[in-house]
Amino acid sequence: MRSSEMLDSVFNSFSVIFMGKNFLRLLQGLLVTVEIAAAAVALSIVLGLLLGALMTIKIKPLQVICKIYLEFMRIMPQLVLLFLAYFGLTRAFAVSISGEAASILVFTLWGTAEMGDLVRGALESIPRHQYESAKALGLTENQTYIYVIIPQTVRRLIPLAMNLITRMIKTTSIVVFVGVIEVVKIGQQIIDANRLTVPSAAIAVYAVIFFMYFIVCWPLSILAGKLEARQKEN
Repeated sequence: MRSSEMLDSVFNSFSVIFMGKNFLRLLQGLLVTVEIAAAAVALSIVLGLLLGALMTIKIKPLQVICKIYLEFMRIMPQLVLLFLAYFGLTRAFAVSISGEAASILVFTLWGTAEMGDLVRGALESIPRHQYESAKALGLTENQTYIYVIIPQTVRRLIPLAMNLITRMIKTTSIVVFVGVIEVVKIGQQIIDANRLTVPSAAIAVYAVIFFMYFIVCWPLSILAGKLEARQKEN
């Protein structure tokens, strides 16, 4: 009897997902999550490449500034940064900024720092003899970077960048705290709307949200693993 009641409870909880437009709303919320992550990732890649190149320049003041920026972004929780961007900018500079814009700003700043450090590490991991061999072949400094250093850096960087992108997608769930109507927020709305009629709705809703995040992140994780394995083989 207890097992049948449990099955009925599980069935009822998952039936909430398909009531009305609930499932469609969750998909729309997932799209908002992916759009925020995609915009932040695109900006982080471009800015991170520039930051990583700057971090390899042997100028002490520049290295100190880059180091402070990197450590600040790593130490400060993303949620605190999000509150500072969304609430702090509004009060300090009297500007109106949406939750989506604040989220993209914060994730771009964080992603740029992390991507920059990955680029720096990839550049510095290139053996010195690669530069010397290119010079011995008569290549100019620009040709050395274009034909020798950058291709090797990209091969080492891609698996690490894929893992960073996965982390950024998963971390976007915190944007719910600044009023962004994304998948977690919509899930909470569905749970609240059915709290009295289906008390166990939270189980189904969060299970579906987990599955959605899994579907988005899993292919990236698989691709990163394959690229890393191929890199080791080479």
